[in-house]
Amino acid sequence: MFIDTHCHLSKDDYENILDVLIDDRKASVSPIIISGCSKDSIFESLEYAQLYPDVFVTIGYHPSEASIVTEDDLKLLEEQLKLNKVVGVGEIGLDYHYGKEDRDQQIRLFEYQLELAQKLDLPVVIHSRDATYDTIQCLKKYSVSGVVHCFSGSIETAREYIKMNFVLGIGGVVTFKNSKLGDVVKELPLEKIVLETDSPYLTPEPYRGSKNSSKYIPLIAAKIADIKGVSVFDVENITTATANRIFRLKNSLK
Repeated sequence: MFIDTHCHLSKDDYENILDVLIDDRKASVSPIIISGCSKDSIFESLEYAQLYPDVFVTIGYHPSEASIVTEDDLKLLEEQLKLNKVVGVGEIGLDYHYGKEDRDQQIRLFEYQLELAQKLDLPVVIHSRDATYDTIQCLKKYSVSGVVHCFSGSIETAREYIKMNFVLGIGGVVTFKNSKLGDVVKELPLEKIVLETDSPYLTPEPYRGSKNSSKYIPLIAAKIADIKGVSVFDVENITTATANRIFRLKNSLK
């Protein structure tokens, strides 16, 4: 089975969320890890995790939430991170794509959550957009590891994250005709990659333009297999083993 290590499932994005989850299983994608990264999506993701034994969640506040997260929100987050089916902190990080006006707030929120992850011994899922230097500097302050979500950087940046004991989340972008991500993936050890969709975003070819879903994970795996000259079976087995190790999924099945 394939594992989608990062997706967003919300009633705002899908007409029938339960049908989406059933379709994912038909495509041999299980477990699925939902990312709740705002107050509302954290609660919604936790609800879905209770419906199926193989649906897990990572929770944490996205950098876009930096100006609105309260101390009470963060106190509640620490308690929520201790719940069954929660397998990581994320997605958390830094995003300067639209400017750096709230840079200090983002860094404070990011580092608070990194400290929580270290305290609770949980992996982290990192969002970094136009903020690689600051992201790496923040990570160096803490004893954490996990996944760099939706990686799209250079091979040099990839190697820096790998040296820090992170693996890279690769999704639909690798299938895009104008993407250079394949050149990076070609140079990466398969053991340092996990599969993700980031659904409903970044739908792989040939379905680009429609809403993404975990059922498209096999398309991403097939593209990686082609790039690296290995079998899809190898991609499935190796990425699944890596995801199980990082998120301790077998230990979380209770």
